[in-house]
Amino acid sequence: MAQEQHYDFFKSVERSFDKAAKFTKWENGILEQIKACNAVYQIKFPVRIGDRIEVIEAYRVQHSHHKLPCKGGIRFSDAVNQDEVMALAALMTYKCAIVNVPFGGAKGGIKINPRNYSPFQLENITRRYTAELVKKNFIGPGVDVPAPDYGTGEREMSWILDTYMSLRPGEIDGYGCVTGKPVSQGGVRGRKEATGLGVFFGLQELCNIKEDMKRIGLEPGIIGKKVIVQGMGNVGYHAAKYFHEAGAIIVGLIEWDGALYNEKGLDPEAVLKHRAETGSIINFPGAKTLGANGEGLEMDCDILIPAALENVIHKENAPRIKAKIIGEGANGPITPEADEILNKKGVIVVPDMFLNAGGVTVSYFEWLKNLSHVRYGRLGKRFDENMNIHILGVIEDLTGKSVSERERKFIAHGADEVDLVYSGLEETMHAALHEVRTIMVNHPDIHDMRTAAYVCAIDKVGAAYDQLGIFP
Repeated sequence: MAQEQHYDFFKSVERSFDKAAKFTKWENGILEQIKACNAVYQIKFPVRIGDRIEVIEAYRVQHSHHKLPCKGGIRFSDAVNQDEVMALAALMTYKCAIVNVPFGGAKGGIKINPRNYSPFQLENITRRYTAELVKKNFIGPGVDVPAPDYGTGEREMSWILDTYMSLRPGEIDGYGCVTGKPVSQGGVRGRKEATGLGVFFGLQELCNIKEDMKRIGLEPGIIGKKVIVQGMGNVGYHAAKYFHEAGAIIVGLIEWDGALYNEKGLDPEAVLKHRAETGSIINFPGAKTLGANGEGLEMDCDILIPAALENVIHKENAPRIKAKIIGEGANGPITPEADEILNKKGVIVVPDMFLNAGGVTVSYFEWLKNLSHVRYGRLGKRFDENMNIHILGVIEDLTGKSVSERERKFIAHGADEVDLVYSGLEETMHAALHEVRTIMVNHPDIHDMRTAAYVCAIDKVGAAYDQLGIFP
């Protein structure tokens, strides 16, 4: 059954592509090249687990070589298979194009449940997988750059980096072979929260567009919006955190083992603390615990953010969804059938291929940092602070007035690395939203943001292939 679901996920990507392709100018040959996966690497390798040898199944798919390196995360899940990895790699190509990140799409996966292995065993598996990628030239700062995904994080990226550098000693840009690393190993500040923060920036900008909010009966702005987030992993938690801090009301939080609902609001930090203490979010004080986590998706809210796995909103539950805006924090959380139902209901669906691009955007910043071999802000921070203090002093002398110490610190502050990363991410998400929305508004036959996003991506990738001159 799992195999069939993931196959449907890949088919749904192709289906969305085909729907949008007819609104572009490219001939069928170029469209077929854009849609095709350029390289699929299936690996099976042995690893000793305890007193036995286990054969591990793994994948790395490079969807598009229109720009290099390829870019995409590596997930650890016992549901991994080739169709899923191909679909996610394709989405990465389109995602990078929409947010103007100059990468081709890729994705990787190891078919294991990480909960079933010790850290030592996971390290052995990760290092062997990396060695297999190096052997076939499927990893490198100018070739293919992995990143964290479901079931992986900074720890796994450290193992990948160390293995790569041991096999390619002296490679001056070697630290750019993988992103999502700890800051101490060439990572960039702000990477961990990047995807969730990108979800927030994208939806925040949408909520500021008066025409769109009027169409669905909501007031502009984030403050007071009722939000439900599915998934309390890295993406869902940070999305909920930033909405909460901006004045939205987090009325629902959903995890794999249950869901919470409180129309007066939930504090994501407190829920996370409760989960750390009890092992689950259920029975959180003051909140209603729902019997099934799927029920949480159907509760009353303004914004629903599915930030877990794919296909959680389908043709059976889509008619019962009450949200007026759905922001896809996860990859492929809505099936094509559900998409049609929601569009007919007038729900604004902000698609994954744009909205969860915060991770790859900040990964791009990390990659650039690794290639430049200098921390963001190092060269300019002190100069900016000294200049700001000087300008403030001149203004105070001319006016005879002084600002408070708090205001002085704010004005004088020079941009740190994390400030620049957040600023770049916010600009990227805002610009991409308006680019996609402009396509939808200006084309009379495009009525949903997903189709507009695909049109945007196809046009950019098509132009890249056309400019390469590979079609005589």
